[in-house]
Order: sequence, then structure tokens, then C-alpha cells
Amino acid sequence: MIVLDAGALIALERNDRPMWAALKLSALATEDIVVPTTVLAQVWRNRPSQALLSRALAHCTFASFDDVARAAGELCGHAKTTDICDAHVAWVATERDCILYTSDVADMKRLIEACRRRRRPIIVRC
Repeated sequence: MIVLDAGALIALERNDRPMWAALKLSALATEDIVVPTTVLAQVWRNRPSQALLSRALAHCTFASFDDVARAAGELCGHAKTTDICDAHVAWVATERDCILYTSDVADMKRLIEACRRRRRPIIVRC
């Protein structure tokens, strides 16, 4: 499984070749490509310039915020942050073994540590 944060979606939107390669390899391997719904809301503006992003999202599944809202809020408290989107990403990334593509490695590491869960994603800067 791979998890994409806002930085990864922006990289796809900007036609970043390494990010597209990672997406295509995961899709070909039939791995789950997960986008937390808060990330989608943070990035999506339905502009013509997002045609590439729209194409990328066709390969993704979405992790709902509904079931983890309380956990994300508590995680914000533990990590002393107010960014529920990043907390949602960290929570989703620690549910299963995965690779997390992010542009914000330091914040993600802090949130993942605060999750206090068994699973630690491999974090890749995009």
C-alpha cells in the first residue's frame, strides 16, 4: 500500500516524473494507492490545470475521515499540532505496512511517532 499526502498530489499535478513512476509501479503491482479524503479536499479545486491529477486519482482509493476523526483529533493533541489533515495522513499510514509519499517529512515523522502504533511507514520525500 502507498499513501499520498498533499505534496504527492501536487507533484502528480505538476507532472513530477518520479512521483508518476511510483504511482504507475504501484498500480501495475495492484497495490492499494490511498489518498485520505482530507488531503483530497486540501488540494482539489476542479480546475482544467488539474487534468493530470484527475487522471492519477482514478487509480486511488480514498480513506474516509469519518471513522478516524476522534483519533486524528487526539493525535493532534499528542503531537501538539492543529493540522488535522496531516494527522489523518499519519493515522492512515500507520494502519498497515505502507510507503508514505510526503513533502513534509519532519512533521510526518513527529505525527507518526505520536501515533504510538506498531506500524511505521517508509517515508519518501516527494
